[in-house]
Amino acid sequence: MLLNECINLLLSKVRKSVTQHFASRLSTLDVTPVQYGVWKCLWENGSMTPSQIAQMLSVDTSTITGLLDRMENKEILKRTPNTEDRRAIHVSLTEQGKMLEPEMDRITSEANAEVLSVLNPEEQKLFVSYLNRILESLNGSKTDI
Repeated sequence: MLLNECINLLLSKVRKSVTQHFASRLSTLDVTPVQYGVWKCLWENGSMTPSQIAQMLSVDTSTITGLLDRMENKEILKRTPNTEDRRAIHVSLTEQGKMLEPEMDRITSEANAEVLSVLNPEEQKLFVSYLNRILESLNGSKTDI
């Protein structure tokens, strides 16, 4: 197999390039691509536990703590204790975090369109469906995102 045919290497290179593109676009809001992922989880689901967020984003729970710390310091989100289980906390967006929605959605929609612009609309739909199909096959279930 040629190096440029190895799916692992190709996906790694594409992921790095796409992440850099999104990072560049999101930098105007002082938000990283993974912070955007946390923000989007909370926007769509309301209050969540750190482990739920980590699972949705496929990141380690140990990684999520530092991420939440940085976002809390930026006043994008807040953590509150669970009234029914003192060991658990819930994470939700602050008012400032909620106010980011229009600009965050605009930036990420534009970045998505830029990345996919090399494909026509039908190819874009197929590409996304193929990626989801691969994820489902490897994970053994439907993907959350």
